[in-house]
Amino acid sequence: MRHTVKLHGVIVGHSELEHIEPGTGRASGAFRPGLGYELVQPIFRLYAQAVSRDGSVDQEKLARYYKARDALALELQDAHGAPIRTSTIHIADYSVEGESIELDVLIPDESYWEKRAGKSQSA
Repeated sequence: MRHTVKLHGVIVGHSELEHIEPGTGRASGAFRPGLGYELVQPIFRLYAQAVSRDGSVDQEKLARYYKARDALALELQDAHGAPIRTSTIHIADYSVEGESIELDVLIPDESYWEKRAGKSQSA
């Protein structure tokens, strides 16, 4: 099911959120940037600079990332454009390092998980 990330009505990108962990309320998947991604990319690149793949963490950059990300107020929508309540939307953008971009969201909305369970059983 296609999910859309928006910033004040502007499409940031899409993901199928193909990896799900209903018990923890977490969903993730490959992220396909939209035209609006350039508006938020510097913030998500800041995370990649703060948390390198070798395991080192720059706490100052990480704190700046969290503050900037939370100020974005990104929104997640389902394939029909209905909003999905989230507690966190994170885009892991290690594209400069040659990796794909991933969307990771925390979804505390029980009805979302019930709908996902229903779709997987009927598929």
